[in-house]
Amino acid sequence: MQRLIPATTMKFSEEARNSAFSVISPILEATGGLTLSQLSKLTGLEGSTIQNWIKRGWIASTKGKKYSEKQVIRILLINMLRGSMKLENIAQLMVYINGDVEDTSDDIIADITLYNILCRIIFTAEDEGAFTTESVQELISREITANSSEITDAVKLRKAMYVMVMAYRSACLKIEADKKMSAILSEMENLT
Repeated sequence: MQRLIPATTMKFSEEARNSAFSVISPILEATGGLTLSQLSKLTGLEGSTIQNWIKRGWIASTKGKKYSEKQVIRILLINMLRGSMKLENIAQLMVYINGDVEDTSDDIIADITLYNILCRIIFTAEDEGAFTTESVQELISREITANSSEITDAVKLRKAMYVMVMAYRSACLKIEADKKMSAILSEMENLT
């Protein structure tokens, strides 16, 4: 299976290991933001889904026809979790971490930092085959300590990040189980 940068259709590269968004940001800088069709290609999401999330207030409104870094990163965070969590729960989790989507003064961590940390934890856990409660909590603690100057509430963030990492992993396991089930169903069809 081809490894992707979480919540994107982009292939994993070693450059993405420490700062996943650094692979995406040059595209935003070169184009002055992403159009809806570009964002759909990047995330694999339908344009109507993205527009619905904006209408619901989960993502800041666009200024013009292009999506800014702030909007793209929030879409990536939601997309990471939607395979195993209800969208309303994801929205509540994002409020728990960063309050009002339009107001960054109440953020306990910048969305871009959160995304990069989550990706580092996921990449490390995948490489080590270690998605146990203890190993994930250790990776989270390590990242929170390393980035403490950018975090205003480590206790809240630790809880939220645990949910996010495990939700992402659950979504990956569901995809794998669905593929195996499809193979079984196909095999059963061929027997009849």
